[in-house]
Amino acid sequence: MSDTDAARREEQVLAHPSVVRFRDEHARRGGHGEVVVLPDAVHTAALAADALGCEVGAIANSLVFDAAGAPVLLLTSGEHRVDTGAVAERLGVERLDRASKEFVRTHTGQVIGGVSPLGHPAPVPTYLDPWLARHPVVWAAAGHPATVIPTTHEELLALTGATPLDVV
Repeated sequence: MSDTDAARREEQVLAHPSVVRFRDEHARRGGHGEVVVLPDAVHTAALAADALGCEVGAIANSLVFDAAGAPVLLLTSGEHRVDTGAVAERLGVERLDRASKEFVRTHTGQVIGGVSPLGHPAPVPTYLDPWLARHPVVWAAAGHPATVIPTTHEELLALTGATPLDVV
């Protein structure tokens, strides 16, 4: 890809409505850091870590679950696999199911792989994996599968109002 093509792609991605909503909400809440556009969309923590040159545990996966029709957003360390049974029990819900693409888009306004911790059409109950505090910088999605933003565990707590929750 030529430099001109890369610059055009970056401009297009940054102008995507989900990224714009995220950036506006991030600024409104006093967030720090600038959105980074990756060379390609990344749909796994491992791919994001490779693209950023960081440990997979420093990737803040944004995972939306369906709790009997209500959305739940878990911001987890990329090195964790969510124990849905244990998390459902901790949250006091009967079940926690993986959300469909349509459910995710309806409740976040974003697509799977690009769900940010902010900028959703309505508040989504959010829980934050305490393991992310082990990393001085964590990378969260910024509204598009090719965008991330550097942040910290503490900033994610402050910006999202998330509740710390062990997900494993």
